[in-house]
Amino acid sequence: MGEFSKKAKGRIEQAVGGLTGNKELQKEGQGDERAGQVEGAVADVKHAVKDAKHALKEVSK
Repeated sequence: MGEFSKKAKGRIEQAVGGLTGNKELQKEGQGDERAGQVEGAVADVKHAVKDAKHALKEVSK
């Protein structure tokens, strides 16, 4: 599951949990949303490293 789908799933679980009074579902939704945020941050770091690596190759030519 991707970053955005995990975030969306988490938000939906939180909303349903809030509407039904299910605290466990709300907490699970928070965890899923945070997992999506972490995945996004990791992807951003990977892209930054890749960009830096490419820039270093260009400079060293």
